[in-house]
Amino acid sequence: MHGYDSSHALNHANNRNGLLTPNEKAMKKSRFAFRTKSDKDILDDGYRWRKYGQKSVKNSLYPRYIKRSYYRCTQHMCNVKKQVQRLSKERSIVETTYEGIHNHPCEEIMQTLTPLLHQMKFLSNFTS
Repeated sequence: MHGYDSSHALNHANNRNGLLTPNEKAMKKSRFAFRTKSDKDILDDGYRWRKYGQKSVKNSLYPRYIKRSYYRCTQHMCNVKKQVQRLSKERSIVETTYEGIHNHPCEEIMQTLTPLLHQMKFLSNFTS
Protein backbone atom coordinates (compact mmCIF):
# COMPACT_ATOMS: atom_id res chain seq x y z
CA MET A 1 0.00 0.00 0.00
CA HIS A 2 1.38 3.42 -0.92
CA GLY A 3 1.03 6.38 1.40
CA TYR A 4 -0.35 9.70 0.24
CA ASP A 5 1.33 12.92 1.30
CA SER A 6 -1.23 15.73 0.98
CA SER A 7 1.47 18.40 1.42
CA HIS A 8 3.14 17.02 -1.72
CA ALA A 9 -0.09 17.49 -3.66
CA LEU A 10 -0.52 20.97 -2.19
CA ASN A 11 2.99 21.94 -3.28
CA HIS A 12 2.26 20.74 -6.81
CA ALA A 13 -0.99 22.71 -6.85
CA ASN A 14 0.79 25.88 -5.66
CA ASN A 15 3.75 25.53 -8.03
CA ARG A 16 3.04 24.67 -11.65
CA ASN A 17 6.44 23.05 -12.14
CA GLY A 18 6.20 21.08 -8.86
CA LEU A 19 9.25 22.74 -7.28
CA LEU A 20 9.28 24.19 -3.80
CA THR A 21 9.97 27.87 -3.31
CA PRO A 22 13.12 28.72 -1.27
CA ASN A 23 10.91 29.65 1.69
CA GLU A 24 9.06 26.31 1.51
CA LYS A 25 12.39 24.44 1.28
CA ALA A 26 13.72 26.23 4.36
CA MET A 27 10.56 25.41 6.33
CA LYS A 28 10.65 21.77 5.22
CA LYS A 29 14.35 21.39 6.09
CA SER A 30 14.05 23.00 9.53
CA ARG A 31 14.33 20.02 11.82
CA PHE A 32 15.48 19.71 15.39
CA ALA A 33 15.24 17.15 18.14
CA PHE A 34 15.70 17.11 21.87
CA ARG A 35 15.63 14.51 24.63
CA THR A 36 13.86 14.90 27.94
CA LYS A 37 13.71 12.62 30.94
CA SER A 38 10.00 12.21 31.61
CA ASP A 39 7.33 9.72 32.67
CA LYS A 40 4.97 11.31 30.13
CA ASP A 41 5.28 10.48 26.43
CA ILE A 42 3.80 13.78 25.24
CA LEU A 43 5.28 16.97 26.62
CA ASP A 44 3.29 20.22 26.52
CA ASP A 45 5.03 22.67 24.20
CA GLY A 46 2.17 25.19 23.99
CA TYR A 47 0.94 24.14 20.54
CA ARG A 48 -2.01 21.90 19.69
CA TRP A 49 -1.29 18.64 17.88
CA ARG A 50 -3.29 15.92 16.13
CA LYS A 51 -1.90 12.40 16.07
CA TYR A 52 -1.94 10.91 12.59
CA GLY A 53 0.11 7.76 12.98
CA GLN A 54 2.18 5.41 15.08
CA LYS A 55 4.56 2.57 14.36
CA SER A 56 7.04 0.30 16.10
CA VAL A 57 10.65 1.48 16.04
CA LYS A 58 12.82 -0.89 13.97
CA ASN A 59 15.88 -2.48 15.60
CA SER A 60 14.55 -1.54 19.03
CA LEU A 61 15.31 -3.75 22.02
CA TYR A 62 11.57 -3.64 22.82
CA PRO A 63 9.75 -3.25 19.46
CA ARG A 64 6.44 -4.17 21.05
CA TYR A 65 6.70 -1.29 23.53
CA ILE A 66 8.84 1.33 21.79
CA LYS A 67 6.58 3.20 19.38
CA ARG A 68 7.10 6.36 17.36
CA SER A 69 4.06 8.62 17.23
CA TYR A 70 3.49 11.21 14.50
CA TYR A 71 1.69 14.53 15.02
CA ARG A 72 0.67 17.56 12.92
CA CYS A 73 0.01 21.05 14.22
CA THR A 74 -3.75 21.67 14.23
CA GLN A 75 -3.47 25.34 13.20
CA HIS A 76 -4.88 25.92 9.71
CA MET A 77 -2.17 26.11 7.02
CA CYS A 78 0.64 25.21 9.47
CA ASN A 79 2.65 22.27 8.19
CA VAL A 80 4.78 21.59 11.26
CA LYS A 81 5.07 17.94 12.25
CA LYS A 82 6.59 16.23 15.24
CA GLN A 83 7.64 12.70 16.10
CA VAL A 84 7.72 11.39 19.65
CA GLN A 85 9.35 8.19 20.88
CA ARG A 86 11.04 6.70 23.91
CA LEU A 87 14.66 5.67 23.60
CA SER A 88 15.15 1.94 23.38
CA LYS A 89 18.24 1.84 25.61
CA GLU A 90 17.04 4.42 28.14
CA ARG A 91 13.26 4.13 28.40
CA SER A 92 12.97 7.08 30.81
CA ILE A 93 14.03 9.44 27.97
CA VAL A 94 11.53 10.85 25.44
CA GLU A 95 12.91 12.08 22.12
CA THR A 96 10.83 14.72 20.32
CA THR A 97 11.70 15.74 16.76
CA TYR A 98 10.12 18.78 15.10
CA GLU A 99 10.07 19.36 11.34
CA GLY A 100 9.18 22.82 10.03
CA ILE A 101 8.56 26.23 11.52
CA HIS A 102 5.20 27.34 12.88
CA ASN A 103 3.66 30.18 10.85
CA HIS A 104 1.56 31.38 13.82
CA PRO A 105 2.15 32.34 17.44
CA CYS A 106 2.04 29.78 20.21
CA GLU A 107 -1.55 29.66 21.52
CA GLU A 108 -0.50 29.11 25.13
CA ILE A 109 1.85 32.10 25.10
CA MET A 110 -0.78 34.29 23.44
CA GLN A 111 -3.36 33.30 26.09
CA THR A 112 -0.89 34.30 28.79
CA LEU A 113 0.16 37.56 27.12
CA THR A 114 -3.27 38.81 25.98
CA PRO A 115 -4.43 40.08 29.41
CA LEU A 116 -1.05 41.75 29.93
CA LEU A 117 -1.24 43.46 26.53
CA HIS A 118 -4.77 44.69 27.27
CA GLN A 119 -3.59 46.09 30.59
CA MET A 120 -0.63 47.84 28.94
CA LYS A 121 -2.96 49.34 26.33
CA PHE A 122 -5.33 50.51 29.07
CA LEU A 123 -2.47 52.08 31.08
CA SER A 124 -1.01 53.76 28.01
CA ASN A 125 -4.24 55.77 27.68
CA PHE A 126 -3.36 57.52 30.94
CA THR A 127 0.24 58.32 30.03
CA SER A 128 -0.35 59.85 26.60
